[in-house]
Amino acid sequence: MISRSSERSADGIGSKVDRLMASTATAKAVAGADAKRWTTDALNLWTRPDKAGRKVGEVDAGEKVFLTGRTYGEREEIVVGGKARWVTAGHLSDEKPATIAATCTNGTTVPAAVSPNVKKVHEAVCGNFPEIGTYGTFRNDGEHSQGLAVDIMVSGARGWEVAEFVRANAAALGVNYVIYSQKIWSVQRSGEGWRGMPDRGSTTANHYDHVHVTTY
Repeated sequence: MISRSSERSADGIGSKVDRLMASTATAKAVAGADAKRWTTDALNLWTRPDKAGRKVGEVDAGEKVFLTGRTYGEREEIVVGGKARWVTAGHLSDEKPATIAATCTNGTTVPAAVSPNVKKVHEAVCGNFPEIGTYGTFRNDGEHSQGLAVDIMVSGARGWEVAEFVRANAAALGVNYVIYSQKIWSVQRSGEGWRGMPDRGSTTANHYDHVHVTTY
């Protein structure tokens, strides 16, 4: 175990963590914290980044915090409620994480007669991906005719973001299976991940231009 005295620097100012935790240095860091980030996981909040730190609470996933830019070991400093706190590094994102609690504000709707779960899927996807303006529901075949399915018109990398978002929240959204880019993921065979599908002959039939979601 390294003693505090052995951590002292040659100039007598003190160890790096002592200098970080000095009240003037901390106040300056808090005042200058203007880098906005979002938590990607629930994180413990610590008073210090070293073993002397005390846990003083937790911040939920998806919460907005401000980053001071100061780090020590495997922890980085954030500002929560106006106070400097230390969290495990690597769990902050530049972009707000997608959540099913997001509200649809782009004016798109789905028919009232679709299943409650299709309505959940539309609300969640619309709230997190507001640039998507077309959702296909009723048509005369299979689960679409029963109001259990929705086609989310999106392609490319953004399509994978939508497909993964729906897959990750399948239980909360009442999703049975998802198809995108000639691959399928289903609750029944979830342990197999995304599975390849036979070629159906066209971009649309192979689901390259939309994410298909079937609900319960």
